Amino acid sequence: MLKLIEFINNKVNRKGVCLLMKNLKLKNGSEIPALGLGTSGLKSDQCTETVKTALELGYRHLDTAAAYGNQTAIARAIKESTIPRQELFITSKVWWTDLAYNDFKQAVEKILSELELDYLDMLLIHWPNSDIPLTETLKALQEVKAAGQAKNTGVSNFTINHLKKALSIAPELITDNQVEFHPTLYQKELLKFCFKNDIILTAYSPLARGEALHNSVIKNLADKYDKSPAQLTLKWLLEKDIVVIPKASSQKHLANNLEVFDWDLPLEAAREMELINNNNRVINPDFAEFN
Repeated sequence: MLKLIEFINNKVNRKGVCLLMKNLKLKNGSEIPALGLGTSGLKSDQCTETVKTALELGYRHLDTAAAYGNQTAIARAIKESTIPRQELFITSKVWWTDLAYNDFKQAVEKILSELELDYLDMLLIHWPNSDIPLTETLKALQEVKAAGQAKNTGVSNFTINHLKKALSIAPELITDNQVEFHPTLYQKELLKFCFKNDIILTAYSPLARGEALHNSVIKNLADKYDKSPAQLTLKWLLEKDIVVIPKASSQKHLANNLEVFDWDLPLEAAREMELINNNNRVINPDFAEFN
């Protein structure tokens, strides 16, 4: 089973605000901050300024991907922030069309070049691609890790069937599975499988691209317990030992999302949120392999 939760107390951001942050342990002993900044959809100057603000507020986990087209903007933010590299946890992903051996290796070089980094803290296969042998992709991923270009590796959008295949080939490489996960897409069996196999589950679109904020059950519970719908939703995920990477661009929302570690989710709220699931998948591209 996963070696879970460590709390880092007395971290103070640049505005003097004391933070609590939960870290989860990956199977190789590395730690990943349980809350990070998702950057899908953030571009150019807006992306740079958003990341800089997030870092000032205390975020240390940044999630990007080759497909997002914002890695150079993130690189600018990192350089201008003066946060030491070793304090950051940076994830990127190789796109599903670049999973052939040589394409994968070249894609990683481009990612590192755009981010102006020597290594990634987490490198993921962005989507499975049944047209390219997984053995070929995992061989490239293994060599990238051995070369020190990625400290940790994993996958994204992998189902249980995909994970079984990957684990049968290179179990040591599969430390994280980043998938869409929120109260209206409660993938309980996938979560159980990940826990059983020492794989961290990271929830992207944890607010269902804003849909969770308008869910009547979540809104009523948020009002009852004097929390925002976003805080309640993120807390529900965090208490399941899931990493969350919500996207936010305003300072208000960035700060609001951070304020989830110094209180417990009421049992009544947790029970009601368990029943919201309606298999509402908001990210479903034509090439997706959900089988």
